[in-house]
Amino acid sequence: VQLVESGGGLVQPGGSLRLSCAASGFTFSMNAVTWYRQAPGKGRELVAYISSDGGSTNYAESVKGRFTIARDNAKNTVHLQMNSLQPEDTAVYYCYTLRYRGQGTQVTVSS
Repeated sequence: VQLVESGGGLVQPGGSLRLSCAASGFTFSMNAVTWYRQAPGKGRELVAYISSDGGSTNYAESVKGRFTIARDNAKNTVHLQMNSLQPEDTAVYYCYTLRYRGQGTQVTVSS
């Protein structure tokens, strides 16, 4: 069983990144997925949620209008498109299902 995040990196303020969460070893299409992030010295923060069929999404107020979560169950993948990134978005981003968590991918927003 694996959840593997990718797509993080260093980006300037105002830039964009697209994170991916690839699943294997379980029935991904039956699982809702949540992206969380954790910045240094801070607690874990829910960023975005998507239901198992993709029909329902939810976002933290801090990212609404900038981030978009989507999934492709045929490819066992969830994406998080992040636009208009700001330094306060700097964190390690994790994808979760009810039972599993990935290793995280670092996002750094800095000039």
